[in-house]
Amino acid sequence: MKIPPVKGTRDFYPQDMAVRNWIIDGWKKVSVRNGFEEYDGPIFEYLKMFQLKSGDEIVEQLFSLKDRGGRDLAIRPEITPTLARMVNQKINSLPRPIKWFSVPRLCRAERPQRGRLREFFQWNIDIIGVEDGLKKNLADAEVIFTTVDYLRKVGLTDKDIKVKISSREVLANYLRSLDVPEDKLEPIYVVLDKKNKLPSETFEQMLGEQVPDNKIVNKIVDFMSVDSIPQLEELVKIKSESGEYSAYLDIKMVLDNLTMMGIKDFCVYDPSIVRGLAYYTGIVFEVHDTAGELRAICGGGRYDNLLRDFGGPAIPATGMGMGDCVLEILLREKGLLKPEPRELDYFVACIGFIGEEAWRIVAKLRSMGYSAAFSYKAGNLSKQLKEASAQKAEKCIIIGQEEIEEGKIKVKDMATGQQKKIDEDKFFEELKSESK
Repeated sequence: MKIPPVKGTRDFYPQDMAVRNWIIDGWKKVSVRNGFEEYDGPIFEYLKMFQLKSGDEIVEQLFSLKDRGGRDLAIRPEITPTLARMVNQKINSLPRPIKWFSVPRLCRAERPQRGRLREFFQWNIDIIGVEDGLKKNLADAEVIFTTVDYLRKVGLTDKDIKVKISSREVLANYLRSLDVPEDKLEPIYVVLDKKNKLPSETFEQMLGEQVPDNKIVNKIVDFMSVDSIPQLEELVKIKSESGEYSAYLDIKMVLDNLTMMGIKDFCVYDPSIVRGLAYYTGIVFEVHDTAGELRAICGGGRYDNLLRDFGGPAIPATGMGMGDCVLEILLREKGLLKPEPRELDYFVACIGFIGEEAWRIVAKLRSMGYSAAFSYKAGNLSKQLKEASAQKAEKCIIIGQEEIEEGKIKVKDMATGQQKKIDEDKFFEELKSESK
């Protein structure tokens, strides 16, 4: 009986592994060049840690278990709670700002669909501990810049993707100005987060269930249609003495910083970006394909209260998470998926049944740090050369009885077809000299 993989998971055969490594290696290189340091945590944590962040309903969205000691645990559905726990543990000894990144394997007990699986990899970058107001705006912009830096690196342009940026704080201030009760804000956020996924009639109906006053519903719908910063300022009529001006300035400054960083064409203001998670406190953003055919490629924002909620001090923080599933679909559709081919330095071919000589040379090459392979199949030289070519070997070493008796080897350049006979000892001496 053949046992299939669990629904919503993936098998990574070598060609799939090459794609996965290409994506993850790209994430890591861009993170490092933007000044982030890598961290990781355990694949399971106490269940209460995720309940603390997302509420009891999170239990249905993750894989939970009891260990032998009766403790309630969960396989991590995200890594931000782990980040908060780790930072809180060493908060007094960590230099600030904390700029960390991670590429965890995550699991969520969701219904699998296009771009959403139960098991996936996610690139996370976070900046924690930037206190000054203007510098906080710069930290938000740096998270977005680093995100775009990777997407540009793999070949996506502003014609392919847009970073849609909004502010939970501006939205909250506007709703309060309409006398929306404080306890209604979170339920309204959940509805507003679905705006782009629902027909307009359905969206307004759901909004009306939270806000009975049609005039207020219409004003909220108008607010959600704003598409520029000047239009936003005019609509909300922000005044400097109101206390709401700073929230408006935050998003304006972030967009100004992104212009200064040279990625203005990638970024747009879009109030429909709300983000469903309750812990966001300010700037929020998502990256979408311009065709609008896929789920968000990534999302993030400011979460200034999370460390405090996990028992630590109130420290400003901002970050982003990008899963590999939607990203891979988009890159494949655009013809931009270019995993590095497996290449060999040397392939050792033997004429006749002298396999032990081939193995000896392969072992010597590998011991010197070169990648080398040989054929397990008994075959003529032509077949072995085809195998060397299939494995993208740069050079092929050919040995036969004649070469063994002379203490020589033939070295064939697979690109030019040229080959030469050389003393084996001299060949390895030259290799040793090159590797120093």
